[in-house]
Amino acid sequence: MEFRLLGAVSVATETGELPLGPAKRRSLLAALLLRPNRPVPVDQLTATLWDHEPPPRSRGVIQGHVSRLRALFAGADAEMFGVELVTQGSAYVLRMPESLLDSYRFEQLVTLARSQRAPADAVAMCQEALSLWQGPALSAAYPSPPLQAAAHALEELRIASVELLAGSYARLGEHNRAAAVLRAEAEAHPLRESLSAALMRELQRAGRRSEALDWFHRTRRALAEELGVDPGRELADAYGVALRGEDDGDGQAHPTAVAVAPPSPAPAPVPEGSAAPVTDTIDLLPRMPRGFHGRADELAALSRAAAGEAPVCLVTGPAGVGKTALVVHWAHRNRAAFPGGLLYADLRGFSDTGEPTHLEVLREFLLALGVAPRRIPESANGASALYRSLAAGRQLLVVLDNARGSEQVRELLPGGTRCVTVITSRYRLRGLIASDAARPVPVDVLEPDDSTALLAAVLGKERVLAEAVSARRIVELCGGLPLALRVAAARLADQPDWSLRDMSAELADESRRLGLLDVEDTGVRAALRLTVRRLPDDVAHHFAHLGRHPGTHVDRFSAAALAGTDPDTAEAALDRLTASHLATRTAPGHWTLHDLVRLYARDLDAGPDALVRVLDHSVATALAAADAAEPGDEPCFTLPADFHHPSGKREFADREEAMAWFAAECDDLTLAAAAADAAGLHGRTWRIVLGLWPQMVWRVLDGWTPLLRTALEAARADADARAESRVLALLGWVLTEEGRTGEAVVHLEAAPAIAARAGDRRGEATALINLSLAQAALGSPDEAADGCVQAAQLAREAGDHPTERLALHHLARHQLDAGQWQSALNTSMAALTVEASPDASTASRVLLLTTGGEALIAMGDESGGIRRLEGAASEAEASGYDEGAVRALGALLRVSADTGLRARYDTAMVRLANRT
Repeated sequence: MEFRLLGAVSVATETGELPLGPAKRRSLLAALLLRPNRPVPVDQLTATLWDHEPPPRSRGVIQGHVSRLRALFAGADAEMFGVELVTQGSAYVLRMPESLLDSYRFEQLVTLARSQRAPADAVAMCQEALSLWQGPALSAAYPSPPLQAAAHALEELRIASVELLAGSYARLGEHNRAAAVLRAEAEAHPLRESLSAALMRELQRAGRRSEALDWFHRTRRALAEELGVDPGRELADAYGVALRGEDDGDGQAHPTAVAVAPPSPAPAPVPEGSAAPVTDTIDLLPRMPRGFHGRADELAALSRAAAGEAPVCLVTGPAGVGKTALVVHWAHRNRAAFPGGLLYADLRGFSDTGEPTHLEVLREFLLALGVAPRRIPESANGASALYRSLAAGRQLLVVLDNARGSEQVRELLPGGTRCVTVITSRYRLRGLIASDAARPVPVDVLEPDDSTALLAAVLGKERVLAEAVSARRIVELCGGLPLALRVAAARLADQPDWSLRDMSAELADESRRLGLLDVEDTGVRAALRLTVRRLPDDVAHHFAHLGRHPGTHVDRFSAAALAGTDPDTAEAALDRLTASHLATRTAPGHWTLHDLVRLYARDLDAGPDALVRVLDHSVATALAAADAAEPGDEPCFTLPADFHHPSGKREFADREEAMAWFAAECDDLTLAAAAADAAGLHGRTWRIVLGLWPQMVWRVLDGWTPLLRTALEAARADADARAESRVLALLGWVLTEEGRTGEAVVHLEAAPAIAARAGDRRGEATALINLSLAQAALGSPDEAADGCVQAAQLAREAGDHPTERLALHHLARHQLDAGQWQSALNTSMAALTVEASPDASTASRVLLLTTGGEALIAMGDESGGIRRLEGAASEAEASGYDEGAVRALGALLRVSADTGLRARYDTAMVRLANRT
């Protein structure tokens, strides 16, 4: 019987492999095999089987898997081999001879190989050890973080054994075989400098100098493009040996470790537990970034954050914004402030190459601080304690780059009060702020001037100044993101005959922009992919759907509509995206995406219904806002049969709140209508536009005509006569208010007949009222009055009291304008007797009282008119109806010079101006 972890998690018997079943059962077995003969608590097993919140019956699921494993073991006579899966309190123990476990035998063989004096024996043992590997460790199991970490540790052991095998071949003088072994691993791990250095040495010893030099340049390019660093000391030394055509003379494998930053010169041996004296300042920083521009505010903020006792500075920002460049530039500029040394580690929290362990990072730091390799503790806790004790007496700068989470950096914080730690992350790391008082230094995109300067640094000032407008356009299309700007500049530098104007035209095509901002495996898309890959599934689901939003910002309700979830879930996802710098909170309850992030999200899989859902959410919210803004009016349209009712929508307390929403969302609703039109969703297009009618009434001169023409075409394409007549009536009224009365009449004369054919009496009445306004403007008051009489009759027959009162109000105004004072007074009095809803009565009553007051004054009853106008003004002021107050007070001021009236009029005008 054999238990296997070095490949697919499996159990081999004489009759074949046991049918272990699903991946999570294999994960449970793997967790037990990683700690053979030791209790594994249920909580640890839960973390192995589920990434996030486990299901309510997780313990029962684990018990089920354990029962099935026990049955499989019993069927394979596992007890004969000393194997038993037992319960011990709240834990499980897999009792077994460890020799049945392939990973144990592997480690034993490697240990024996290291102790062999004869290189041929070491080769044999290494080959036997490596033959146990059947593929990537722990495959076929659920890839939870604990198992991924364990697989990474096993992979590190495998690579170390390959290096040992190569070293043994070298001791035998078989340098070609050593190179062949190392090449396979170096190709698989192109950023592992120790492998590349070892391969170069063996190629050089095999007389293959040109290949060694080629391999150095290949690795150097990979390090620069992927990590932005130069080769470390070991790789540089191997290059120097190859360049000179020398043999370094030892013919043995060099000790290797995961390279975090270029190591300092090897220290002299020191007594156990102490550090060697360091004559030169320790410096593990990458080179000074080239083309760094601007960031004066951020550099100053970082200097302020670095002041005080043992500060922890947290530099955060989105992918590609230049966090590392900022910190490295600052560190180089302030190196004199840290005589104790400058330590740097790339934690690779957002990399494809995997994260270094705490022990690997600490080993590099301890080596730099002068600790002999054999004196470095083998446990992370021991190494961390030694690191803190050495840092306690130094004035150190520690840069921890690309941190994924707070727990990744806590063990790497130095203990000295004079030490400064600077951490960069795409996440906000709120846990570190809470536990270690980390001081946030947010980094945003570059300002336009700094962005242009960055382009000039790559392309030359002359080329940028020669096409200054196009340069600014490139800056705008890159959104000020340094990574995007550098890639765009690199493309232009590579093609000197390509103008900046050509580049800006290419970038303007949204379907191609992200592709143009990627070079090989570097660029905006690659950086965002690594960030998005770290998101929990539900958050990634919301992010993908945000790319389908047609507007510039979202709230919790529109995000829920896009993703098909509920507002609470959507808000939690938006908060997580904000913490990951994939979204920005622009105001309470409002979020937006950077243009390039939005384009990336748009390319993700979001399903076909996301756009329709968010458009229907816009329709539903606009109807709710219109109902609050104009209570008592019936909805101006019905919902389509295939309408997606949102799981939640915003509620409006009153007219003021609703109108504020219309003002804030007007641009996004316009974009939503355009998106619906582009998608051929005609019914959604005209509904969204008609839903804006309260804002059109309030801000009639804001250029609504093109949008209404789009709605008209959509209504006709939708073959909805009712919608067509209502859009025509609204379009005609807007044109009348714009002074384009001749155009207005064409639409307004057609609207009543279309409404009549559709059986829409209210729509017909509204169209006649709007037509009357155009007729009056053209000097036909009698026609205007006749239309209002007909509109009032239609509304009365339909039982539509608000429209009836509106028709009578306009009839009274037409009569007033025609000098028919008594008729105007009678009509306004009759309108006041028409039943209206309590919510709608105030505005209508104020306007009718004003008309009546003006009629009385014109008839010579000045005192009666003033009383009526004063009542209208007081009622308008009490209800906050500023437009009505302005009308009534304006009429009063035509017959009175009272300063109190003037003050009230001015106050209402100021409030009205502020609101509009």
